[in-house]
Amino acid sequence: MDNKIKVVQYGLGPIGKEITQYLVERDDFQIVGAIDSDPMKLGLDIGELAGLRVPHGVCVTDNPKSLLSTTNADIVVLTTTSSHQKIKSQIIEIVSFGINIVSTCEELTHPWLTNPEIANEIDIAAKMTNVSVLATGINPGFLMDFLPLAMTGICCNVKKVTVERIQNAQFRRVSFQKKIGASLTTEQFNEKVKEGTIRHVGLTESIHMISHKIGWKMGKTEDIINPVIATDRVTTTDLTIEPGQVIGVSQIGRGYVENKEVITLVFKAAIGESNPHDRILIEGTPGIDMTIKDGINGDIATCAITVNAIPAVIRATAGLRTMANIETISYSSQKS
Repeated sequence: MDNKIKVVQYGLGPIGKEITQYLVERDDFQIVGAIDSDPMKLGLDIGELAGLRVPHGVCVTDNPKSLLSTTNADIVVLTTTSSHQKIKSQIIEIVSFGINIVSTCEELTHPWLTNPEIANEIDIAAKMTNVSVLATGINPGFLMDFLPLAMTGICCNVKKVTVERIQNAQFRRVSFQKKIGASLTTEQFNEKVKEGTIRHVGLTESIHMISHKIGWKMGKTEDIINPVIATDRVTTTDLTIEPGQVIGVSQIGRGYVENKEVITLVFKAAIGESNPHDRILIEGTPGIDMTIKDGINGDIATCAITVNAIPAVIRATAGLRTMANIETISYSSQKS
């Protein structure tokens, strides 16, 4: 009897292709469809796109309706955008076929306060067809929200939560380096910040996930973005950055209760960063100071948690879920 979970991979950018590799490596999943809007990918085998040694036998289509209406899928892995505004129509269409969703959309990890209208619309649509929708990833979705929340479970009181995610972008893919503003002038960087095209998406959602679960009512939140400037020439495989140019982004999210800062999230990604780490500090009883030396590789971890979340999403109560109200997600070596 075939007990494999049937998966459609929707979105075949860098993260979608890496998730495809992970899905193929696992015996408990079967990819039964692939969707992407890029004309250059249409008709291609997902095995070739994902860099596998042999074709997988599933080709890319740009017609979600046709595929989802004829494929007996259990879940769609949706890796198309960071914006809940842009992803909403895709989600509504998918759940209309009674198919669960796990997504890497950062703004969807906790949208109940940032965009309650979209959150409610997705929640109602999913409940109507008895399926679940979850957005997750390494950040947001784990390191700067779920993990500090889990650590507060051993505290009898909590006064403040601080999380640091400091990354060396030297060896990340060039698209990530460009995303954090590497090689721009400060003027170009600031202009792109105004446009909304340079920022780490998700700090506000992480603040709301933490505060909502703890029971803190946020009076206000802040999301402050600044460039990290090169003091010496820096070279990567693809870029040469001169002194005075941007080598990365520094971003701080703050959450306040009655004008008191109770949540501080520090995100920094820069080429050549000398002290990469992930750190959680909890002011409470007991106090907690936990550091992951060198930090967690974002791409590997995002792909892994997305794949590992699939069984939990399928079993979850219908509706829009968050990492704070779904069963614990872990790796499983269980074979089909």
